[in-house]
Amino acid sequence: MRITNKKIILLMGLVAIVSLPGCTNWKKKYEALNVEHQNLKGLYELEMAKKGQFADQASQDEQTIKELQRQISGRHITAAEAAGFDEGYDVSIDAQAGTITVTLPNTVLFDPGKANLKKGTSTELNHIQSVLQQNYPNQQIDVVGHTDSDPIKKSKWKDNWELSAQRALSVVRYLIARGVPKDKIRAAGCGAARPIASNATASGKANNRRVEIVVHMR
Repeated sequence: MRITNKKIILLMGLVAIVSLPGCTNWKKKYEALNVEHQNLKGLYELEMAKKGQFADQASQDEQTIKELQRQISGRHITAAEAAGFDEGYDVSIDAQAGTITVTLPNTVLFDPGKANLKKGTSTELNHIQSVLQQNYPNQQIDVVGHTDSDPIKKSKWKDNWELSAQRALSVVRYLIARGVPKDKIRAAGCGAARPIASNATASGKANNRRVEIVVHMR
């Protein structure tokens, strides 16, 4: 087949274009994008695997809650015993919320208007810490402080919100010092916003002054 001079010139031009530095840059960009694509693909697959693990854990936690309820209704035991705490502890199980709550009155933990733990609180808190680490090592835990509606007077605390938050922090720090992981526990203060009894009576106010340790099962 005869190749004309024009065709030869055209072929030489194409070779020259392919050989230009710009084409090499496009090749490098392609290779870089391909590497990035593979990295993103690997991250996606890893996240999907984690999601599957979380779903399995959530299912297991759901079954735990149901089993606790079954034990309470079938064996006529207290919520405290079903959840692994000693009888006599104020424990409630909320299947709808997926929580186990241990409530401690402030009289056990604190002097009036104070946020430092009493020396005699170690028995209660050590038992709670032991059960948390043995039975619920992977669960998120909230420590929530509550007060009555009486305004703060002659105290360093600005208001009941601050006092309840500092009390919750005292309990959190104690439990962390005893081995509860920092990334599994947090503190919150609700002040007088969530009463469980009337603040019109002394006994109602006493019930409202409390610290709740909430174990989230899902």
